[in-house]
Amino acid sequence: MAQESSQPHRVAVIVDEGTNPFEVGVATELFGLPRPELARPVPLYRVTLCTPTRAVRMNHGFFTLTGTAGLDAVDEADTLVVPGRPDNVVPRGDDVLDAVRRTHARGARVVSFCTGSFALAEAGLLDGRRATTHWMWAEAFRELHPRVRLEPDVLFVDEGRSGEGRILTAAGSAAALDLGLYLVRQDHGAEIANAVSRRLVFAAHRDGGQRQFVERPVPEVPDESLGPLLAWAQERLGEPLTVAELAARAAVSPATLHRRFRTQLGTTPLAWLTGERVALACRLIERGEERLDVVAARSGLGTAANLRARVRRETGLSPSAYRRRFGPRGGEALVS
Repeated sequence: MAQESSQPHRVAVIVDEGTNPFEVGVATELFGLPRPELARPVPLYRVTLCTPTRAVRMNHGFFTLTGTAGLDAVDEADTLVVPGRPDNVVPRGDDVLDAVRRTHARGARVVSFCTGSFALAEAGLLDGRRATTHWMWAEAFRELHPRVRLEPDVLFVDEGRSGEGRILTAAGSAAALDLGLYLVRQDHGAEIANAVSRRLVFAAHRDGGQRQFVERPVPEVPDESLGPLLAWAQERLGEPLTVAELAARAAVSPATLHRRFRTQLGTTPLAWLTGERVALACRLIERGEERLDVVAARSGLGTAANLRARVRRETGLSPSAYRRRFGPRGGEALVS
């Protein structure tokens, strides 16, 4: 169980003229809703919607947002979220760009959803950095912001796991959910992120390096869904599963299995298996398991050395640091 903070993490969301309602909804759904099922005395987050004017018309005029805070509210935020809008080649207002720059300059976390990365680039935050955006706008982004290292074929990019000036960018609107759950996992641990994902009825973890566009052809007969295979493998993560064994279980060749993973999940069988094992290892640490070798064995990561490397790559923390942050209060240090 993640250790509780005495104060919720403060999230500000900038809603500019023409902002897409879906991404604002993602931010409020992930960070703004009460979660009584977690039985925590302190909310995970406190969300403030910030607008440059008293009333803002959202995309296509479907909604007009009123009763919000002004842009000065970003100065109190731990995380700033900038959603996208369809008129990305139209410059943002100076007041919006100044708010983004101020937030980054004081070391808070800055996040864009979908084409919100245009605003971050326009503010000068992305020069020389990796970033992503919606694939339909990739060429326009490159033309406008050639100094940004655009990665147009991933779900999200975390440019720097720790320290000041951390910037994260998500691709299309649905990828905002992936990035948002990734942030919940970084802030509060795997157990809390899993609980939030269950509430959303959404996948708890998709690695940011997975492809934006996943082909979903009309299924042939027999059913080629990976669901039964994934469920079977998740119950056996501590066993020495291999891609060949997964293919044999699905009664296909390894090449066919690889193709189905790419088509349906946008990743490889080995990458999926490793990600699931790391997630299990994190949950075991959160639940109080103190022995690294036991965590490594039960999660299928094999050795304590491999466990350390994989957890640090995924979370930016060593297993011991992860336990101090998300483990039980008063727990013992992890031992090899």
